[in-house]
Amino acid sequence: MRWRRKNRWAAAALCLAAIAALWVGVYAFWVPKRNEDMIRARAAEFGLEEELVFAVVRAESNFRADAVSPAGAVGLMQLMPSTARFMQAMLGASGEWREPQENIRLGAGYLRYLSDRFDRLEEVLAAYNAGEGTVRRWLSDPALVGADGELAHIPYPETRTYVRKTKNFYFCYKFLYG
Repeated sequence: MRWRRKNRWAAAALCLAAIAALWVGVYAFWVPKRNEDMIRARAAEFGLEEELVFAVVRAESNFRADAVSPAGAVGLMQLMPSTARFMQAMLGASGEWREPQENIRLGAGYLRYLSDRFDRLEEVLAAYNAGEGTVRRWLSDPALVGADGELAHIPYPETRTYVRKTKNFYFCYKFLYG
């Protein structure tokens, strides 16, 4: 009888381990680490968490270097031409911004730029999606700001969805790889 109890516990532990491994596999499929060397290097260059850069790339292009949005954003980090030119001027860069290496560099640089201007991750991600000026307008609107002075409501449904999705990817990357 005693051996059956031990075998049940061993079987239960084995089942739990298999379920945990399956979940890790599902998450790893959901949040892959493609272009890892490029992303890791650019995150380090700009003092960003690599999980954040991975999350933005995953949310923006799902790691497709040839991605083009209906609005005209291009590449892995879905940069608008005006944003790419702005960051090239700021960084003194002259490479082809549609190429993966340069796209990640300019996108990570832009994340750093926004991180230096906004206090919360939600605001940084909202500005990456909707623009810095748009988020500044939202932060000046008392109807959108909480008692703590932080953005409490994002009025654009697309940006609200983007922020939620990108934060979910970020936390998954932190959980799996951080």
